[in-house]
Amino acid sequence: MVETVTTTGFKSLVIDAETPVLVDFYADWCGPCQVQAPVLDRLATTLGDTARVAKVDIDQSPELADLFGIRSIPTLILFSRGKIAHRFTGLTSERDLVNMVAGHLRS
Repeated sequence: MVETVTTTGFKSLVIDAETPVLVDFYADWCGPCQVQAPVLDRLATTLGDTARVAKVDIDQSPELADLFGIRSIPTLILFSRGKIAHRFTGLTSERDLVNMVAGHLRS
């Protein structure tokens, strides 16, 4: 399941996470974000407990968008061990996301 994250819970749910977390910075009014959403839903199911998928509504948490320099959406950032590991802007395929996350899974 894709988790909704706000400024309040970002540190505990993303930065302090023991598994990689892919965060989707999006807005409800964004057409490409709506196209990306089902891909992220499938990815969350595929990954199970090995990694997490979260989303941040930039209109509800503009401070997070500013902190991570979000200038275009959708922007997907993979956090691994509390640091930014990868960043994608624009629509990204499920295959590319799976491959990218797999490279950061702890053995």
